[in-house]
Amino acid sequence: MAKIEKLIAKLLSNPVDFTWDELLKLLRHFDYEELKTGKTGGSRRKFVDKTNHIISLHKPHPGNVLKRYQINDVILALTEKGKLKNE
Repeated sequence: MAKIEKLIAKLLSNPVDFTWDELLKLLRHFDYEELKTGKTGGSRRKFVDKTNHIISLHKPHPGNVLKRYQINDVILALTEKGKLKNE
């Protein structure tokens, strides 16, 4: 199994230890790019794909691990766009 397939499987298992860096790798795999915001963007991050589909999340701090609701939001957004098959 390729690294990205393992990462997708990990995401779909609703882990308690999915990191921001892993999320960035996953979103890049699905052709999402981070929208650059101004100085007052805070911890809110937006990612957009070529169809202008936006995924908006707060970057976790002070840690690097995503909350369970964030993982569910990402799974839902990617599933609705047909990029993931949540089985």
